[in-house]
Amino acid sequence: MKKEKNCLRIYWGIYQHLQGNDLLEDSPYEPVNSRLSDIFRLAPIYSGEPALAKENNCLNAAKACNLNDTCKKYRSAYISPCTSRVSTAEVCNKRKCHKALRQFFDKVPPKHSYGMLYCSCPLGDQSACSERRRQTIVPACSYEDKERPNCLTLQVSCKTNYICRSRLADFFTNCQPEPLSLSGCLKENYADCLLSYSGLIGTVMTPNYLRSPKISVSPFCDCSSSGNSKEECDRFTEFFTDNACLRNAIQAFGNGTGSE
Repeated sequence: MKKEKNCLRIYWGIYQHLQGNDLLEDSPYEPVNSRLSDIFRLAPIYSGEPALAKENNCLNAAKACNLNDTCKKYRSAYISPCTSRVSTAEVCNKRKCHKALRQFFDKVPPKHSYGMLYCSCPLGDQSACSERRRQTIVPACSYEDKERPNCLTLQVSCKTNYICRSRLADFFTNCQPEPLSLSGCLKENYADCLLSYSGLIGTVMTPNYLRSPKISVSPFCDCSSSGNSKEECDRFTEFFTDNACLRNAIQAFGNGTGSE
């Protein structure tokens, strides 16, 4: 992947001359044997209500990371830039924080990295547990900003960067919902959906969990100043906030890892 950016530059140079749905651009990444397939081996196909965790798996995942040398090393490597204040005006160096977060998800075994990102929470401890999950990527630095931009403006900004555009297209491809599917996913592949979601972390489109009773995620943006494009903006944000495929995949991962 050392030549990833140059390869993607060539890909999008060719792609811009082809006709395609602006929201659902084709992913430039080839399907690979997912690193998460073993973890999903014990996860049942989601149907109806999710199985509830009996303990705080988010706390357990953080403890397990600290006991794994690789996870501990790369977690420390992103905690530092993501929590170091640059000045009174800047809470951190966001570029360094994003770069370190991308390394964490690239280098750390998914059992640990995704164990922290997609952990399940017990019914009696939803607030503290889900807040720990939300804090996994240090949102004060990697996610939040001084102003909340319009989501379509953020999408345009993402598309000016070859890697961000590619990761967004990959997310839309692999997490495409399908109401008639038992899994809720068009591609019937939870692992690929979660891998493509995590690929967005560290880009300008970095998503995170919303403070909500149900599993809901979103980039740091809204549709309040969309004008005539409100419908298009809502459709874009709902792919994150109300995506049954992604929600089911996160729940299946939490249930699957919790039963190992």
